[in-house]
Amino acid sequence: MNPFEKIFNYQVISRLDETDSLALTAQERSWLKTMLDHPASCDAFTPETLNKLKLVLQDEASIDIREMIKEKAKSHERQVYHPLLRTLRRIIMQGRGIRLTFRIKHGGVKANQSGLPYKLEYSMVKREWYLLWYSARNRILMSTKLHNILSVEEMILPTDRVAALRAQIVGLLEARKEHTVIEVIRTYNAELSRILYAFSCFDKSVSYDEESNLYRIRVTYLADESEFLLSKIRFLGLRVKVVEGENLQRRMLESASKALARYGV
Repeated sequence: MNPFEKIFNYQVISRLDETDSLALTAQERSWLKTMLDHPASCDAFTPETLNKLKLVLQDEASIDIREMIKEKAKSHERQVYHPLLRTLRRIIMQGRGIRLTFRIKHGGVKANQSGLPYKLEYSMVKREWYLLWYSARNRILMSTKLHNILSVEEMILPTDRVAALRAQIVGLLEARKEHTVIEVIRTYNAELSRILYAFSCFDKSVSYDEESNLYRIRVTYLADESEFLLSKIRFLGLRVKVVEGENLQRRMLESASKALARYGV
């Protein structure tokens, strides 16, 4: 491998993941030190974590961006960070239950909805944070925008109850999972890192056939994420081909046929 290849090379990232290591450059440390001076850092970290980060980075140089960057006028954009993230993450890590009050899609409010939080997810399409949680009352898996949550109350649940609910959640998620295999066209093998980056928000594994010099990416996704996955595949264009997954192949054929028909082909 070329020793000067960019650090985001797939092989390098894989080795770092295997050893639970994280490579930080001097620029990244300086950037982090600069960002810790932003008022939002007090909401993003606990006081103890914030003080620890500042202590670790005290010898790093800060980046003075005031004269370097000027922000142009733009349309209103929701803040990526949400104040409830830290609270919900702590509740999930400690295996606690929750009681929620939140707005519903077509108006109105649902109050005192109890359940078990499972995971926080960020939608790259809608630029929204979601809480994935199991509703004890309805016995279904719910996905609620953090933007719609009005209040959160922590609940203590028995350990065996938490284990049972988590097992139910895993079963429900497994039932919704689908798989596809995407083949990298040999001409574009050198762009493997870029191609894998396009699928970075999905669970995936990569296999390589030495005889045919082919890379294949097995992607696992939820059924309601198929259109987002298709947008990534279309973005890569001629670099990849869907070789397994009838639903995705059919949708790719439909969109390609419509595009050709538009130009009279």
